[in-house]
Amino acid sequence: MEAELVALATTGATTLVQQMATEGWGALRRRMAALLARRRGADEEEVGRELDETHAEVVNAQEAGDELAVQDAVGQWRIELRRLLSEDPAAADELRRLLDEVAPRRDQGATVRDVHNTVSGGVNGMVVQAGIIANVHPGGQPGGPHSR
Repeated sequence: MEAELVALATTGATTLVQQMATEGWGALRRRMAALLARRRGADEEEVGRELDETHAEVVNAQEAGDELAVQDAVGQWRIELRRLLSEDPAAADELRRLLDEVAPRRDQGATVRDVHNTVSGGVNGMVVQAGIIANVHPGGQPGGPHSR
């Protein structure tokens, strides 16, 4: 499978699962169910039930702090989207359009909103929450006074 389609499947799965815990999930659910059902030649209600099952798993996992279960959900949908794109490469354009509407690309001025993080228990060290981490060099210059 072409690397671009693999990357698209990964982005699609990640975005899908991330959106499951947002207020906009209902709209994305309907559109993703329609896209998958149409491209698979499947029943939209059946695909919707699959999405609902993953949604419940993700919400429960997030409430329990089970990041591994969330990543498992991403993996499950990455496999599904890779299969879809492998069997129907023309679905890539439709998936890209949907993802661009849900999670615009960074170069289009998108910003991260509504980030919530809870740290509990005995934390013996640093906790970092970040959106985009770029090639950062202390002191402002590569090889600056704080670089290693």
